[in-house]
Amino acid sequence: MYKFLLLCLAILVVDVLAFYWLQTITALTHSPVMVRIINILFWVFTTGLIAAIMTMRLRLKNMEPQRRQLLISSLYGLTVLSFVPKLIFVVVISIIYNSNAVMPATPSFYWVPMLGLLAGMLPFFALTYAIFRSLYRFKVHKHSIAFSALPVAFDALRIVHISDTHLGSFNYRFHIFDRAVKLINDLQPDLILFTGDLVNNFAAELNGWEETFHQLHAQMGKYAVLGNHDYGDYSNWSSLADKQKNLEAIKAFHQRIGFKLLLNEAVTLYKDGKSIVMVGVENWGNPPFQQYGDIKKALSTVEEPGFKILLSHDPTHWSMEIVQQTEIDLTLSGHTHGMQAGFHFRNKKWSPIKYKYKHWAGLYQEQEQYLHVNRGLGWLGFPGRIGMRPEITLIEIHRKSA
Repeated sequence: MYKFLLLCLAILVVDVLAFYWLQTITALTHSPVMVRIINILFWVFTTGLIAAIMTMRLRLKNMEPQRRQLLISSLYGLTVLSFVPKLIFVVVISIIYNSNAVMPATPSFYWVPMLGLLAGMLPFFALTYAIFRSLYRFKVHKHSIAFSALPVAFDALRIVHISDTHLGSFNYRFHIFDRAVKLINDLQPDLILFTGDLVNNFAAELNGWEETFHQLHAQMGKYAVLGNHDYGDYSNWSSLADKQKNLEAIKAFHQRIGFKLLLNEAVTLYKDGKSIVMVGVENWGNPPFQQYGDIKKALSTVEEPGFKILLSHDPTHWSMEIVQQTEIDLTLSGHTHGMQAGFHFRNKKWSPIKYKYKHWAGLYQEQEQYLHVNRGLGWLGFPGRIGMRPEITLIEIHRKSA
């Protein structure tokens, strides 16, 4: 409870300061009615937000888990949208005033609050765009990779890599995900490979989604692995049996929608008498993430060397157990979401998540081994994406010329 009280106190303190400086701007108007309206709206929003946060806290225990999760995310987004611009506004305008660079009653004085307002409005518009526009603007990334180990029969194999759907966050808005389905099918994939986090926590999030996923088509099959959120590790369960039942329901859903779920195992794909191996491990990550994955077990049934694709949700697995320790040619991962914030321009990309994950988005190479990290189709936590649009990846693999 104290965390919610501290949050509300922080919001109130920043809003009091913002309101104080706001008066220097409204003083420039000559309409008392307009000033009164602005002041009333300001405090109606502030009190409404604080009341909503406290009401949610008091009712959390009685809420259905998925509804609770969505409500928390929505209020989180609204809080960020309100708090960050006001904080920047207060900090910028306070620094300028306290620097003694301007004095009251001088021409320069009147530009200070406007500069502060501009500094606050820029992140407001950026966050608004992230929440209401960028969140579901699915983007197709394309890569072409050549491998010397790839059999000629599989030359120009088209792989669509998707990850981190977090279906509970879509709140059953199937029509939005249908746009992603169309983009995927238009790529005419030979394989559709999904690297985990189908849900946020609960199998109930999957209700009604079968028809949507049945629309995905791939000539050579659809394969998937589990992500850290699929195990239900972030929820309180009345018993281990209930948690296991939830996990089994998620596994069964993969089967119903035509995705072969690889649980520390490998399958061989054949074409024109040649073969490649598809390997999938359960989630493996650095603590506090669980290490259910077992790459040795997954490879135990692979009898001969050849081209291998690995599905492993967490990209840290690649550097810890895969690269230079196995003969896996291509590893596909997700998990990071690119932190849902950053930028990517030509060959330059950046996100704060890079300070936690060495490999966090896009294609990486070490000698003859490759890793691709998908930015995710869905979202979790903050209901927005800033410069990190939801991703669908087309990877076309080729036989490297001798």
